[in-house]
Amino acid sequence: MDKLKMHSINEVDGNIESIGKLFPNTITEVIKNGKVEYAIDFDILRQELSDFIVEGKEERYQFTWPDKRKSILLANAPIAKTLRPCREESVDFDNTENLYIEGDNLDVLKLLKETYLGKIKMIYIDPPYNTGNDFVYEDNFAISADEYIINSGQYDENGNRLFQNTESNGRFHTDWLNMLYPRLRLAKDLLTVDGVIFISIDDNEVHNLRKIADEIFGESNFIGCFLWKKKSTSTNVLNALVSPQVDYQLCYGKTSELCLNRRVTSTELRKYPFSDSNGNYRTAIIEKKDAGDYARASMKFPILGVTPRDGKRWQIGEKTARDLEKRNRFLNDNGVIKLKIYDYDDKDTYSANPNLLLECGSTDSANKETNIELFKIQELFSNPKPTELLIHLLKMGTQKDSIILDFFSGSATTAHAVMKLNSEDNGKRKYIMVQLPEKTEEKSEALRNGYVNICEIGKERIRRAGKKVKGQNKNIDTGFRTFKLDSSNMKDVYYNPAEYEPSLFDSVMDNIKKDRTPEDLLFQIMIDLGVLLSSKIMETTINNKKVFDVDDGFLIACFDDDVTDDVVKAIAQKQPYYAVFRDSSMATDSVATNFDQIFATYSPTTVRKVL
Repeated sequence: MDKLKMHSINEVDGNIESIGKLFPNTITEVIKNGKVEYAIDFDILRQELSDFIVEGKEERYQFTWPDKRKSILLANAPIAKTLRPCREESVDFDNTENLYIEGDNLDVLKLLKETYLGKIKMIYIDPPYNTGNDFVYEDNFAISADEYIINSGQYDENGNRLFQNTESNGRFHTDWLNMLYPRLRLAKDLLTVDGVIFISIDDNEVHNLRKIADEIFGESNFIGCFLWKKKSTSTNVLNALVSPQVDYQLCYGKTSELCLNRRVTSTELRKYPFSDSNGNYRTAIIEKKDAGDYARASMKFPILGVTPRDGKRWQIGEKTARDLEKRNRFLNDNGVIKLKIYDYDDKDTYSANPNLLLECGSTDSANKETNIELFKIQELFSNPKPTELLIHLLKMGTQKDSIILDFFSGSATTAHAVMKLNSEDNGKRKYIMVQLPEKTEEKSEALRNGYVNICEIGKERIRRAGKKVKGQNKNIDTGFRTFKLDSSNMKDVYYNPAEYEPSLFDSVMDNIKKDRTPEDLLFQIMIDLGVLLSSKIMETTINNKKVFDVDDGFLIACFDDDVTDDVVKAIAQKQPYYAVFRDSSMATDSVATNFDQIFATYSPTTVRKVL
């Protein structure tokens, strides 16, 4: 049996392996913490990637800021944490496929990495705008000028300042970039090949966001910048010269694959105001501007005795036109030839999505929908996004069975929009909401109404919105499983046994923390093995031992003490892909000895793991 690692994957190991496959000669060995490990010889790698060495003070095109390298290391560093289920704060826990996760989204993204790698069709985030307001992610990311200069390395070897600091604007962006950069790096890996990410932002950081997104997703994978009109009127702001009325929705694809659904004009939305003996029809002008490659004499023949007007040509060829003419499909409207399009012949048309979003709700409609209609509280949550905007993005970026992730969930508008759209088109979309349990302000309406943090608002919104949607369509999944980020279920000895004296082993023989439940262990194992957190879980009993059956026998786990041969045999006979037990759960040494032989007999392909 193999021992589970019970921590998130180390991105550096994977990166070293990938580089090693391309450039085997760059792999070297170093001693780290007394152990020999593989590493990359960057001098050799630089030589492999260029016909000259790019180092030192050579000028190059780049976008950088203080501690950028640390933010890269932060994204790659493994963590020993887990997600603990919270049934009492969930809705329909056993049946739902939706997730609500409380915790720092950087750590949560790391835990989701192995399980949801390449499975998320669309990510939507509405990160802090860096507007100067207080925020738990430090929404006002300004640092002092002296601190910025030190971090920027603008001192010589003797500590003398090299030049006067003129980068005053830069020090207001550094921490914001360090906050968002590693999160976007992790998020990219979760997207499907044709996955897409939408990021809401305003004027303060849209330029910097575009630069880091170009770096992470690739400049060639930039799809577009959608302008959402968030206000219908200007706002009188003291000393302001311009009143912003739009926010930006930056859109990137995971790859160059087609990421967005093209806009559909459905026949159901069309009107057919005319009729004749053949049925109801609409009309379309068949002339087109006669210019460039389209300036063709062969497209200027007469139809019903009429030739195209000056500077125009027909959109159809003469052979097609003659056939339509015989079928009485043209009419002459005061010298303009129009084609009759009958309802029974009409087809849906597909066109590119406009980047100007004019009728996708507003801050006013969002406030009304969330605060007033759902909660009956005027100022519960400030500046929520309207579900109309999210539904519009979902229609562009998802299919009916897609998984959608929002790791700056806020008031959970994305979850609300997913449920509404599913109700509209009978979809089976699933959402994953991630939100830090940021405390509500002392004198806020939220706290006065009992909501101690943003997560409480988000979960309650989903409950209330879910009931509303359920009233319109009973087949929609309006539940969610709640999880909370916590330290690992395992004691330190599990990860670092060499650091403990043998005499202490009796006191730490049980390597699982005392306050953790079997269900806590199960979900950490699911994260470790890459099993979806929304998977169906059946709890059964075998010889009085509790057994978890996940995803119809894909994973079977038993964490009880005194497990006998009969229990091991019964589980092996179910032939799961994974079978997991506690290292100390075998009733006797004989059971432990027979364990592998039992599985070799009844299910030799089962992957056996212990914790």
